[in-house]
Amino acid sequence: MELISNSPAETEAAGAALAARLEPGSVVAFTGDLGAGKTAFTRGLARGLGIDEPITSPTFTIVNEYEGGRLPLFHFDMYRLSSSEELFDIGWEDYLARGGVCAVEWSEIIADALESDTIRVDIRRGAHDEQRIITITGGTQG
Repeated sequence: MELISNSPAETEAAGAALAARLEPGSVVAFTGDLGAGKTAFTRGLARGLGIDEPITSPTFTIVNEYEGGRLPLFHFDMYRLSSSEELFDIGWEDYLARGGVCAVEWSEIIADALESDTIRVDIRRGAHDEQRIITITGGTQG
């Protein structure tokens, strides 16, 4: 599925729409350049899951945990990891077992550790500064 977003609010709305279809254990893997809108999309996922606390990029903490919604949200930023081996050092399997949604920014770094049913969200810049082309594949998205 390909969507065109013309603002951060539309990118968040796309995330909220996807959240309605997520189940316990869903993994959403993001690719896209710095500033493409991965965190904005994740803010929408959180809103769609019923989480109303502020969502920030976990670049320095590697993972932020958000509770209080229909499902917990575990927001990962893999930018500072060098391989998927480091992913297991931070407890990836424990997060998967907790029955929440794992949203993974910079997922290409740990691509070999992702299951085949991972939902992949690629966000690219479009024709103008605010426009984004969002491509969602995998999972039940097709």
